[in-house]
Amino acid sequence: MLRLTLTLCLLAALSLTACATSHVMIGKARPPISADMVQIYTRPPTTHYEEIARLDTSSQGSFSFTAQGKTDAVINRLKTEAAKLGANGVLLQGIGDESSGSIGTGGGTQSYSNGGAIGGGIGLNIGTTRKVGGGVAIFVDPK
Repeated sequence: MLRLTLTLCLLAALSLTACATSHVMIGKARPPISADMVQIYTRPPTTHYEEIARLDTSSQGSFSFTAQGKTDAVINRLKTEAAKLGANGVLLQGIGDESSGSIGTGGGTQSYSNGGAIGGGIGLNIGTTRKVGGGVAIFVDPK
């Protein structure tokens, strides 16, 4: 029983660590920069900018349990991916919640004796959500 529970927990942990940030190129990439140099925009900048790529990511695998922690993970992943493409900004298009499944385990026992049987069981199931977000990697003209 303990071995089954440990195996289930390990499989759940491994599935949570899978994370992917994707991009679709819509412009020309530039040389990579530091993610610390990438700024998040909730509205288009007032100066000239070029669109580089459409970005999508999630908080899956971040081991964040609060809504703010999951949001921070999404923002950091968007900035990291943008920096790889040489973008100095991300025009945020939205962050939302998405169901990412559940983690569950259970166990039971039974006993037979002279003409009778007794059984029992217990189970635990926790629904999980993650944050998902997207934006456009942009290069804002520093002029």
